[in-house]
Amino acid sequence: MRAFFIVLFIVVFFIVTIPLDLILFLVGKINPGLQISICQSIVRAAFRGILAIAGADITVEGLENIPDEAVLFVGNHQSYFDILCTCIFIKRGVGYVAKKEMEKIPFLSLWMRGINCLFLDRENIKEGLKTILKGVEELKKGYSMFIFPEGTRNQGAEMLPFKEGSTKMAEKAKVPVIPVAITGTADLFENNHGLKVTPAKIHVAFGTPIIPSILPKEERKFLGAYVQSQIKTMLSSYEATA
Repeated sequence: MRAFFIVLFIVVFFIVTIPLDLILFLVGKINPGLQISICQSIVRAAFRGILAIAGADITVEGLENIPDEAVLFVGNHQSYFDILCTCIFIKRGVGYVAKKEMEKIPFLSLWMRGINCLFLDRENIKEGLKTILKGVEELKKGYSMFIFPEGTRNQGAEMLPFKEGSTKMAEKAKVPVIPVAITGTADLFENNHGLKVTPAKIHVAFGTPIIPSILPKEERKFLGAYVQSQIKTMLSSYEATA
């Protein structure tokens, strides 16, 4: 039943906000920054509603590690709910790097663009590079971005290797990287049988900022692997105390 009510919530949200879409489009023509800010506030509120219906019991730590400046958030990826469970805690707002296929979903893609998401074509190197460069521009403008370098949701015990190019945005834009360790989100949906959503305990940890420019040469050269090692340590630390 939770899955049904979540779908119903989303459908009603899209229908009710149709007039708002036009207003926000006009706002964006005058003040793009204000449009993004309004969209992010609305989306965070909608995400809280969905998570409440899903029965997500979320604990968060490390919010003090999020600086008042643009950063690249890098997290492990277990579930569709990872975006919801992280977005609601990032008060300055954040855009997510999503797979290209999501750009084709009506209404959803509209709101994703509204909160400054980017769509990455992993099969087309040239187009993928354009997306990364767009992400660099957004970071330089002061908008934070969030990327899941595993490239796909992974419910395995071990993380998939991080794609090294995923952290290039932070290096080129000269912004900090915030490692994000997420546990429990797959228990809401992916670990269930069929289209079923069940309550789950979730833990989200925002790690200490990583400044790429001050890392030793070897760690800077393989920044993706270094960030992944930090997330693994955070996950292990949580599991040891849970």
